Amino acid sequence: MRVALSGTPGTGKTSVATILKNKGFTVVHLHTFAQENHCIAGRDKKRNTQLIDMRKLEKAILRCFSTDTLVFFDGHIGHLLKSMQKVILLRCHPNELERRLLKKKWVVKKRKENIDAEMVDVILSEAVQHHASKDIFELDTTSKTPEEIAAIIHRFVKKNFQPTKTYRVGQIDWSEEILQRV
Repeated sequence: MRVALSGTPGTGKTSVATILKNKGFTVVHLHTFAQENHCIAGRDKKRNTQLIDMRKLEKAILRCFSTDTLVFFDGHIGHLLKSMQKVILLRCHPNELERRLLKKKWVVKKRKENIDAEMVDVILSEAVQHHASKDIFELDTTSKTPEEIAAIIHRFVKKNFQPTKTYRVGQIDWSEEILQRV
């Protein structure tokens, strides 16, 4: 089973992915995989990031990973891949997300862009365009450690990713924060 571990930058994807890997799960870092499989389409000079050819990436994933083996794909673009059978979205309250991005020394413009995206559910909206709601799980990482989030994901695995009321789409809403920041 191919499972995307996605979310706005700073929500804890890589920390959680590292714990899952240390627990014996197969974890693929999407950006590294895209580079290794020649899926880079260019560079966004304005954002100083590489552009990924999503079609090529999708084909490379399908070629390299069957559905027989559980594989987690770590990266904020994972939810855009139709080859993902389940999507775990990590979410974080905008105030905490801002603290995390400040700690990473992100520039003001990039911090604001990502905090705004988290407030208005950009990644969630994209995920529901590509996947059935029953296949998407939302986890609030604001006050949980990466170990706690990894333990929740491990429970998903044990229950074969059965839909759950607690982590279903729409349980997290930061939209009130928009009014606080005007």
